Amino acid sequence: MSELSFQSLTNHFLLAMPELKDPNFNQAVTLICQHDANGALGVVVNRPLDNLIVNDVLNQFDLPPPKDSPTGLYPVYAGGPVHHELGLVLHEGLGEWQSTLEVGGRIGLTSSRDVLEAISKAAGPPALLLTLGYAGWGPGQLEKELQENAWLTVEADPDILFRVPPTERWQRAAQGIGVDITRLAPGAGHA
Repeated sequence: MSELSFQSLTNHFLLAMPELKDPNFNQAVTLICQHDANGALGVVVNRPLDNLIVNDVLNQFDLPPPKDSPTGLYPVYAGGPVHHELGLVLHEGLGEWQSTLEVGGRIGLTSSRDVLEAISKAAGPPALLLTLGYAGWGPGQLEKELQENAWLTVEADPDILFRVPPTERWQRAAQGIGVDITRLAPGAGHA
């Protein structure tokens, strides 16, 4: 694929098409955090884990729960099938953390402990999702899946990430481009 024909999907949602039955991605909303000719990295943002909250993760790092902040009670999300032991904090605003990947200017993905320390002190990002694991694609793999009509792409919206309940994110993201994703026929989009 030439550099001129490559179109990055960084800062876009991948919405699993209804016929995508892979249990890792069925009705998933995945935020693409990095996408280039070498592949793509994203985090699933609508799969809260049962019985795991931010305070549980802080406790694993010997950090106290934040005082006077609801952040510690936020659910932890299954971010994808790759390295599901790796904690990543997706947050609105970039902050000044040691290891943050900028996603479209308004969102950051941080993997360093300092963001957890800030959350513990109630000084972390004002809007955040803590994920375990991520989704990854090798060179050309995501493009092939798009050609196979596995995904619908939509520009990412921080409001959907941080202010819409996780059970509504898949449909709301599609509605942003005028699509009722629940009514799409199998194979829709193929020419």
